[in-house]
Amino acid sequence: MPLAGASPDASWNLEPGALVLVVIVGYAYLRRWRAVRAEAGTLALSGWRAAAFLAGLGCVLVALVSPVDRLAEQILTMHMVQHLLLLDLAPVLCLLGLTRVLLRPVTRRVQPVERRAGPLAHPVFAAVFYVATMWAWHVPALYDAALQHAGIHVLEHFCFATAGGLYWWHLLGPIRSPFRLSGLAPIGYMVATKILVGLLGIGLTFSPNALYAFYEHQPRYWGLSAATDQAVAGLVMALEQSIVMGIVLAWLFIRLLSEADTRDLRAERYARP
Repeated sequence: MPLAGASPDASWNLEPGALVLVVIVGYAYLRRWRAVRAEAGTLALSGWRAAAFLAGLGCVLVALVSPVDRLAEQILTMHMVQHLLLLDLAPVLCLLGLTRVLLRPVTRRVQPVERRAGPLAHPVFAAVFYVATMWAWHVPALYDAALQHAGIHVLEHFCFATAGGLYWWHLLGPIRSPFRLSGLAPIGYMVATKILVGLLGIGLTFSPNALYAFYEHQPRYWGLSAATDQAVAGLVMALEQSIVMGIVLAWLFIRLLSEADTRDLRAERYARP
């Protein structure tokens, strides 16, 4: 076992699964993006959309392929960074890269799926699933099991990515949905979930004891004790949730004002004699 203060393993994880998936998704996206621009012109689809989507895929690679993945198995704080990349940053960026025009080939398939899914397609389910995923996977027994068993670890990452994608879809998804959040509902949706997850981060930060046996038995890197590492990880979670909430609330407020202005202009246009 390396001595305290030694350097952690920061090698790349070149397992083909994540690499192949990202390459396939990226290729499919760029092919569709180029087709839309060729048919409808460059003004129909901005270049920043492609940049956002590819940046989202880049976040997946950072989380699962870069040294972050190896470091996550040794340092709890890096494991937290990995989870937040999969839960928030990657899905947000990927969804910002999508538009109704881009998704037109699958729009008619998505809407029937939403109708058949019933309550599972509702924003309330997405919010509960998001919060429950974060809390459940931070139960010490599950957290340690994921680090000790590769299959459970893959399931954990799948849950985070799925919960994040579903949660953010209801805020950023470009396809019209019968469950679309409107008015002040997106703000309540965001505030409730981010506060509940932020409380988990605060709990980890101020816990008097290290909760995860796996990390207690790891060498001490960067001068962090197991308890300090856990406190920093909790702080990272709480700060990330607060920052994301602030940014998205500002964006939602601007969108709310823009939609109100659009409705007023439409009403004035139809009111003219």
